[in-house]
Amino acid sequence: MRVGFGLGSNIGDKPANIRRALGLLESREIAQLSAVSRIYRTPPWGDTDQGDFANACAIGETKLSPYELLAAVKKIEADMGREPSRRWGPRLIDVDILFLGDHTLDDPELTLPHKELFGRGFVLLPLVEIAPDLVLDGVPIADALLAVERAGVRLWEEG
Repeated sequence: MRVGFGLGSNIGDKPANIRRALGLLESREIAQLSAVSRIYRTPPWGDTDQGDFANACAIGETKLSPYELLAAVKKIEADMGREPSRRWGPRLIDVDILFLGDHTLDDPELTLPHKELFGRGFVLLPLVEIAPDLVLDGVPIADALLAVERAGVRLWEEG
């Protein structure tokens, strides 16, 4: 089943944290990745009193059910050293499930597609980079990107 991930980090070596999480998704056979975006530098969102984030997206295939997938990405976060913090606060790694096939879920543990996906330029920009024709919940993500704020989202290498 096709799966999309959004990854973010703003503690330590942020790009390395994202690359490590991507490697764990594959080495633990959680997903076989077919496309990975470049890494973007993003100003903090929500809680703005913190450092910039590194963000990226990846798409692949998984055999896991929604809740198996959620448990697997939470384990990657914990194994990499993520500790509970305030909402939208600093984090070593964040691995979000953006979508899983055509699943739609809306419960306190998991919402598919991701409930804030269509309002976040820092997710839509790298996602459109690797899947420009993707349509989620009837919405072309390329159209969604045109409608959101993405000021300050730039390639990591641009500083």
